[in-house]
Amino acid sequence: MPLKFSLNPYLEDRDGVLYIDGVSSLELVDKFDTPLYVLAERRIRENYRRLYEALRRRYEKVRIYYSAKANTGLSVLKILESEGSYLDAVSPGEVFLALKAGFTSDRILFTGTSVRNDELRYLVDSGVTINIDSLSQLRRLLKIHVPEVLSVRVNPEIGAGHHEHCITAGRNSKFGIWDADVVKAYRYAKNAGVKRFGMQMHIGSGILTIEPFLLAAEKLLNIAYHIREELDVKFDFVDLGGGIGVPYKPGEKPLDIDLYAENLIKLYVERINEYDLGEPWFCIEPGRYIICDAGILLTLVNTVKTTPFKKFVGVDAGFNTLIRPAMYGSYHPIIVANKLRSKDEEVYDIAGPLCESGDLLATGRKLPKISEGDLLAILNAGAYGFSMSSNYNSRPRCGEVLVKDGEYALVRRREHLEDLLRGQEIPSWLR
Repeated sequence: MPLKFSLNPYLEDRDGVLYIDGVSSLELVDKFDTPLYVLAERRIRENYRRLYEALRRRYEKVRIYYSAKANTGLSVLKILESEGSYLDAVSPGEVFLALKAGFTSDRILFTGTSVRNDELRYLVDSGVTINIDSLSQLRRLLKIHVPEVLSVRVNPEIGAGHHEHCITAGRNSKFGIWDADVVKAYRYAKNAGVKRFGMQMHIGSGILTIEPFLLAAEKLLNIAYHIREELDVKFDFVDLGGGIGVPYKPGEKPLDIDLYAENLIKLYVERINEYDLGEPWFCIEPGRYIICDAGILLTLVNTVKTTPFKKFVGVDAGFNTLIRPAMYGSYHPIIVANKLRSKDEEVYDIAGPLCESGDLLATGRKLPKISEGDLLAILNAGAYGFSMSSNYNSRPRCGEVLVKDGEYALVRRREHLEDLLRGQEIPSWLR
């Protein structure tokens, strides 16, 4: 039977055990150990298609740029490349991985901040489209190379997101070029010989209401109109960024994608016609929406500790494995994967193995009575899970498995202690 607390239809309760698209969670950890990230391929494809089709029904020229920072696993990139997705990269490393996964350079948009000159040279040599984040970056790029097409990241002065660290526009944001300097940026690029242009923004992440998207799109399209009027520039594409949220907490409702597409495309078409902007590609950059609920983190209970004030469940995944709860105060649904039909009886804090008081994956969770050896599944862990993991406390990073319709494959091997030595050298005077 489907899990009652997940929108992912590929998570099932079979006799009280969690199955992920037909694969037993117990079988996976027996074979690959824990912690272990598990990704459901069919859910990734389903999420992408739902969004693309909702937009494409309403406007012919649609591009989805998958926001690779959410999850840069080669298998994830291969899946989305095969779906026809484009890719949003924020570092040369993400460009490198995208090319290795089969994306052609014309399907990659680079949007970085505080970009070094050698990184700009790598991007130029790679042939990707560059989205400029500052006047400094623009000047330095044009000294290296004048591209055929160039985009500018605009700060529309409207920000939104589930946490202050995830708001990427507005007066406190380091991202983008402010309205007062946008004309200057396009004029400088046009005078240097750039022939074709795009415009992009990104207001934040984890947004579950339509209004912030509409307000920011209205502002961005108005800025595009003024650029066209003053500089006679038309746009190949207008990129409204990412930020579509997913429900993590009980009671949260998912964003209505059909309503989102209907309202956003309606506004977009009205304004490009009103402002005589031509027929630019409509672009967005979802990451979390595509990959989040396709990923589960499995972690083994090794300690149950009771104090006069708390009951702690100690597991082998810490914020080195999943940093979102410690970094953002994020909530992830947690279930006991081998006791799905047991009644919730006890209130626990779920603690990781790191030497940090903040290494808590959850607090005050009511769960079935937990014993050492039980298996916990942390849901909605596909986005910003492995991609933000680390070797903190000198702990090797965990493995990843991809599942599909009863089959599974290891797609990232677990690191071992010897991997901690990789890249390190002891100087001669210490030998």
